[in-house]
Amino acid sequence: MAEPIRFGVIGGSGVYQMEALHDVEEITLDTPFGSPSDSYMVGTIHGQRVAFLARHGRGHRISPSRLNQRANIYGFKLLGVEYLIGVSACGSLQEHIHPGNIVIPDQLFDRTTGRALSFFDDPSVGTEGLVVHIGLADPFCPLLSDYCVRAAAATGNRVHHGGGFVTIEGPRFSTKAESRVFRSWGMDIIGMTTTPEAQLAREAEMSYAVMAHVTDYDVWHETEEAVTVDAVIRVLMHNAEVAKQAVANAIRDLADVGPSPYATTLRDAIISDKRLVDPAVVARLSPLVGKYFAE
Repeated sequence: MAEPIRFGVIGGSGVYQMEALHDVEEITLDTPFGSPSDSYMVGTIHGQRVAFLARHGRGHRISPSRLNQRANIYGFKLLGVEYLIGVSACGSLQEHIHPGNIVIPDQLFDRTTGRALSFFDDPSVGTEGLVVHIGLADPFCPLLSDYCVRAAAATGNRVHHGGGFVTIEGPRFSTKAESRVFRSWGMDIIGMTTTPEAQLAREAEMSYAVMAHVTDYDVWHETEEAVTVDAVIRVLMHNAEVAKQAVANAIRDLADVGPSPYATTLRDAIISDKRLVDPAVVARLSPLVGKYFAE
């Protein structure tokens, strides 16, 4: 790669391309974890190099449970990405968060089942014997989240700074009982993809934040219609254009940002005795851990 691409964007439902990207090059990558959802579209926004990936693939071909999120994040790492913005559709679990609003969450609750949650210690892809424990008390980068708040607010839409984001397995929507329980837990929004995206980005030593665009009130709201695909799509199309503008604003504002605050996350997170880790595993995961085994 001629030069690192510091900024990455993952487009969620409704955001399958970024018209603001100029001088676009399509890059297809392979990773130790298989193929990402699609090719990476690399270009410039406000003079900054940016890599864009459609999370579900162009044409929305991949269900949430079937996303190869490890490959997606690893691909961004190969491109040199330090700051990664995820764009996600979500449902509101609170009265004051209306469809059409934007939420920049600060907390994450995992209700998924069976997803691959880590790059490390996985015999199925030959990374066993390397154990890593990252801290995830604050799953979203506060610095990048602040940029996202300002960028989203500049679109003129209402923005909520902070909130608990619960990730469910999908692909079905919640039952009313489930939705009410999530509300009782204090969750603010609900979606299907932010786990394991957030923890994988942290393992890849990237700053990660989410622009969550509210499409509906989930199913708890007794005076609103239960969530349907048709209803979601109507709001989604409006939100998609807002999301693209907000991302472009964020990239413009991030032009002079320093290195990611998480650039050395793994330095103290590798628990395994490095002398005993198979060199083949280190080589396989070199973009993630190579620098620590060369010390």
